[in-house]
Amino acid sequence: MAESRSAPGGKSREARRTADPQEPRALRRAGTVALLGRPNVGKSTLMNALLGERLTITSPKPQTTRDRIAGILTVEATQFVFLDTPGVHAARTKLGARMNHVAEEAARSADVVLLLVELPSSPKAELAPEDLALFDKIPPGTRTVLVLNKVDRVKDKAALLPLLESVGRVRDFAAIVPLSARRADGAKRVLAEIAPLLPKGDFLFAEDELTDKPVRFFVAEYVREQVLRFTRNEVPHGVAVEVESFEEGLRVPRIQVVVHVDKESHKAIVLGEKGRLMKEIGTGARARVEELVGRQVHLAVHVRTTAGWYENEARLNELGYGATSVPGARREERKR
Repeated sequence: MAESRSAPGGKSREARRTADPQEPRALRRAGTVALLGRPNVGKSTLMNALLGERLTITSPKPQTTRDRIAGILTVEATQFVFLDTPGVHAARTKLGARMNHVAEEAARSADVVLLLVELPSSPKAELAPEDLALFDKIPPGTRTVLVLNKVDRVKDKAALLPLLESVGRVRDFAAIVPLSARRADGAKRVLAEIAPLLPKGDFLFAEDELTDKPVRFFVAEYVREQVLRFTRNEVPHGVAVEVESFEEGLRVPRIQVVVHVDKESHKAIVLGEKGRLMKEIGTGARARVEELVGRQVHLAVHVRTTAGWYENEARLNELGYGATSVPGARREERKR
């Protein structure tokens, strides 16, 4: 089983997304679109909606996304390379600092920035200072689309006009789009706004590719997603997942995964009584992995206490945190 980067389960993306072979290459547009925002504003949910695929993990818990993850969407003569990024926050650990660096580097290097903020509970309210601070993370002149998420909780849409006018005075946005990240119609509106902002040029990836990450990366992510689902309080923040082995040449591929926890007490929580919780975590993760690769796999998940891994530079490097670069050429090196 090669570590394919195409659509999950081998599903063809050609019908809706492959470029028209008759379309002149000179008419093509392609570029990177960084999703920037605070934790839990809906970046991963929106990217999955834009792709039409359940690629990145989502969770109600903050700081679920720890890496830069590219999601590739090719529609006729346009290729969008979306970059899901960690939520920008007040970092308290070396892991948190690396996560912020990943998000800020994506914003600096992308062709377009999709800035997500959560709509205030009252449309008469201003954006939070933490949201306004994100404007400074975007280089001057970068084409930026502001997305105001969770518009579905505002019944009178006309009440949004003062807020739209006020944020428009703060920065010259290419577009301001109020939407609900979970709704497909909102994703279509975002695509329509971004497409003309992308640079003219050939595609950055093959037309059927979905991501720049290997299957191994998503195995670890899908295990961590289940840990987030079943644990509470500080446990999820102290968990890292590592794929120790991936035997592909077997009829049923065998994958060995280690869940690193910060404390022995956390290990007991993740295991659960008589290992029942770990069994549920493994079962849920295996289903997600099998959906991704389109075949049965054997997934073995173990728990190991690795105290303070999130403050250990060498361990963070081994786990791959903060080591990703933005795909494609840097914005300033590409001809528009």
